[in-house]
Amino acid sequence: MSTEIGRVFIGFDSKEVIAYHVLCQSILERSSVPVVLSPLYLPNLEGAFQRERNALQSTEFSFSRFLVPYLSGFTGWSLFMDCDMLMRADIAELWALRDDRHSVMCVKHDYQPKVETKFLGQTQTKYEKKNWSSVMLFNNAKCQALTPDYVNTATGLQLHQFKWLDGDENIGELPAEWNWLVNEYDHNPDARNVHFTDGGPYFDEYRNDDYAEEWFAARERTLFVQQRGA
Repeated sequence: MSTEIGRVFIGFDSKEVIAYHVLCQSILERSSVPVVLSPLYLPNLEGAFQRERNALQSTEFSFSRFLVPYLSGFTGWSLFMDCDMLMRADIAELWALRDDRHSVMCVKHDYQPKVETKFLGQTQTKYEKKNWSSVMLFNNAKCQALTPDYVNTATGLQLHQFKWLDGDENIGELPAEWNWLVNEYDHNPDARNVHFTDGGPYFDEYRNDDYAEEWFAARERTLFVQQRGA
């Protein structure tokens, strides 16, 4: 398979706009190959995504993420990532893990959230396969069940528990370091991609969490502009 990176789709939420841009910066500055970054911004998806938001959705992209194979023309591979992450390694290393035997690949978390509420006071929902869908490598041709009609009408659990596949044997496993859950897991200096799942450092109550200093440093690099004479 080619080492060139395909499309990387990132969830975009109007409550945490800076998260998207800092994640993009962290990907770009570490990637050894060209990357195509595509935000899942709801106003851009009105032709394909029409479902109304419900109270259990913690982000605007809770369900739109499952449109990635459709948006990719059901060809090749695509990567989806939540926006509240920080890439600490070369994304080409993650891309190289894709395996054509699988329909989708993800980190298969097995945990119970430590907190009852997360950012902005939202309920921390608990369900089987929680956070599996926050980083997904889609083998798009094998995900043709994810049509706009299905994504717009399926239940949240049908989508996030991968009920659109014929069975769990079609789900490949990625190393946990590629979706390391901040606060839920102990600090890991070798985490390749960290996930601020309870709340990112841009929210005051999480600004001192693990990896927050790295996130703020990445934010400064995102905002960098060289001044005349500097």
